[in-house]
Amino acid sequence: MRATEVSTGRKFALAIDHGEDFFTALGTFCRNYGIQAGHIPTLIGGFSTARLVGHCGPLKHPERPLWGEIEVETLEVLGGGTLAWDAENNCVAPHIHVSAGIKAASADGRTSHLLGGTIQFVTELIVEEIVSPALTRPRVAALYDVPLLTFGDAN
Repeated sequence: MRATEVSTGRKFALAIDHGEDFFTALGTFCRNYGIQAGHIPTLIGGFSTARLVGHCGPLKHPERPLWGEIEVETLEVLGGGTLAWDAENNCVAPHIHVSAGIKAASADGRTSHLLGGTIQFVTELIVEEIVSPALTRPRVAALYDVPLLTFGDAN
């Protein structure tokens, strides 16, 4: 286990509008407001399409991370996540998980890591900035190149 005390800064309410790409809008928001680290305690809204980590069928190596994805359409989501600085690419690296109900399938659910999506109507979220320590997400080769949250200097 790893833990650290954090100091928070500004808090924002963000509405991402119909037709916008979720991660493009979130990245633009972070650049515009100078957010390099933070957390999203909750997000709610609709997606016309979303890409989630997933696989149909048995996993050959369930102990390894899954890099495959599925695409789902017309869904309602509830989620949250963290924002950490990606020094290698000079941008924020979001880590967002959602639970999504697929409207056309009696709201059958999917829960997974969000890889991308297009907003339907609106998606609303709260972003709370973390000002210290720096949060980064370097890839760890010994753990299949999974990017892990790290506390400390962003450089």
